[in-house]
Amino acid sequence: MLTTSTTRVLEPGELEAALAVLDRDPVSNAFVAARVQVAGLDPWRLGGEMWGWYTGGRLESLCYAGANLVPICATPEAVRGFAERARRAGRRCSSIVGPADTTAELWSLLEPSWGPAREVRSHQPLMVTTSMPADIPPDPLVRRIRKDELDVIMPACVAMFTEEVGVSPLAGDGGLLYQARVAELVTAGRSFARVENGRVVFKAEIGAATPHACQVQGVWVAPEYRGRGLSETGMAAVLGYALNEIAPVVSLYVNDFNTAARAAYRRVGFQEVGAFMSVLF
Repeated sequence: MLTTSTTRVLEPGELEAALAVLDRDPVSNAFVAARVQVAGLDPWRLGGEMWGWYTGGRLESLCYAGANLVPICATPEAVRGFAERARRAGRRCSSIVGPADTTAELWSLLEPSWGPAREVRSHQPLMVTTSMPADIPPDPLVRRIRKDELDVIMPACVAMFTEEVGVSPLAGDGGLLYQARVAELVTAGRSFARVENGRVVFKAEIGAATPHACQVQGVWVAPEYRGRGLSETGMAAVLGYALNEIAPVVSLYVNDFNTAARAAYRRVGFQEVGAFMSVLF
């Protein structure tokens, strides 16, 4: 029995305790919770380690350490413990992302050894909705992408990622990992698009899904179709799939400087309930 505050890697048998922490904030924690519910806590299956902060032998906070470093329900003491562990391990992630206040504190402790970051997005509003919009009809042409349409959706996904992150997902390994992730979402039935003449003009994915909440990601409209309201009617269509088939709460987070997107999401019924922060390397 641990009697002092400490941090360590969770064992697979601690799954129930980890899920209890994740369930404290099912909307903010949807990304990590979805992975844990599918893969458990085995690092190989999970794609990273799950660190736990314990006080008096009780699991209080978590931090997912994989391609992203994600603090979860982290107390100030836990943030300091996670930062010390991350410093010792060295940077292996491509980003730090999580609730804005917690992530800001974690980054302040890591920046002297991990910095400089390529970009810091300090305030990304977290938005949620639980209902369909009353006055925006879903686009009837937005549909699930079929498994044989990976070559149709992939160029739009690459364009979205490059615009959003600032680097191409095809760099490094030629895009093998990114293509595998896109294929995973297509296979799961969580990739949606409007396709005209074999080309995607609107797309979005439900990137994380639990019984409590799901998270929309990768919303993109082809440049020459922007300003026509496709993001609103398209999002209404994706909301229909999400609320009817996946979870009672739909969330997303968006860059605060993207005022057009924030306005479009508000018109579809999303409300801001908090903020995330992302540190990109």
